[in-house]
Amino acid sequence: MPGCVVEVFATAAATEQHAALAASSPRWTLVEDRAMASLSEAVNPAGVVALCRFIDRPVAHVLDPESAPRLVAICADVRDPGNAGTVIRTADAAGADAVVLAGSSVDLYNSKTLRASVGSAFHLPVAVESDVASAIAAARSAGLTVLAADGAGETDLHAAGDLLTGPTAWLFGNEAWGLPDDVAALADHRVRIPIRGRAESLNLSTAAALCLFESARHHPGPGTP
Repeated sequence: MPGCVVEVFATAAATEQHAALAASSPRWTLVEDRAMASLSEAVNPAGVVALCRFIDRPVAHVLDPESAPRLVAICADVRDPGNAGTVIRTADAAGADAVVLAGSSVDLYNSKTLRASVGSAFHLPVAVESDVASAIAAARSAGLTVLAADGAGETDLHAAGDLLTGPTAWLFGNEAWGLPDDVAALADHRVRIPIRGRAESLNLSTAAALCLFESARHHPGPGTP
């Protein structure tokens, strides 16, 4: 995301390894290994830490009807930073236009969330909205059909082609209890992922990957061969 990096702190070894990055940085500051260890929460720091501006955007911006979003992921009360970051990464890979962290979802700036996104938090717009119903209403106002990923959904994902050809917002719930009935009821349709074996359910980020890529398959974007 252009312009978000304010300053980079790096060890001498990392500076030598990433010479091109150092040359393009707005400000590059050398620090000792001991200082780097205090700047990073990682057990084995990579030797580079960047100070960045906030990158989240208003919901009204990422779900602007004039921008005509085609694919959006809405996370409702997703608490696990690994799952939230992986959903952002998956949405990026699927060519989604945005991700909305809604309700009491984990902080976008949680270090584990950002690490799990593997850079994707800087690739596509991410919005934070405290009210799930408002996020769903904004998606619908932007012309998106809202589909709730729900194990008890009336529509099978593999038979949902007609629902996936148009602009779509996928609604994903909490890891432990999924989507409450009152929240799922706000969606236009509830879609279930068929489970063929004896597994009780799927991990949230796995379910999100299946849903987002199934949508991408029905309306391929610029990255599709």
